[in-house]
Amino acid sequence: MGELAGSQILIVEDHPTMREAMRMVLEHEGFSIREAADGEAALEMVRAQQPDLVFLDLNIPGTSGADVLKQLKGDPETAAVRVIIVTATGEEGREQVLRLGADEYFTKPFSPLALLRTVERVLTGAPEGSPGGSSEGGA
Repeated sequence: MGELAGSQILIVEDHPTMREAMRMVLEHEGFSIREAADGEAALEMVRAQQPDLVFLDLNIPGTSGADVLKQLKGDPETAAVRVIIVTATGEEGREQVLRLGADEYFTKPFSPLALLRTVERVLTGAPEGSPGGSSEGGA
């Protein structure tokens, strides 16, 4: 995980306890964390200083998570920012947000290990289920 340390992650989550839990896990691994509690703040922060990754809760006040995702992916300036959608609603929203351009869909509650594995996979661009994202190995 060392090569990813220092990557900037923006956590967009209106629930302080959840934000704190995610921040602690990620900071422990050496990530640089910023936080936003609503969609407007998130968009401003991404535009001011682009993170490597955004954890975006769908259920946030003001501009919804889906709208934040649409705006980020629809703007050439921010379209390359990787976005992991975080939601407590289970799997039913997965197809929609992946169509909108989300890089990953992550359901709460989750374990710290699952959180880190997801971050690692998205930041390295490794396909889901690949062991450690190594590129060798046949069909």
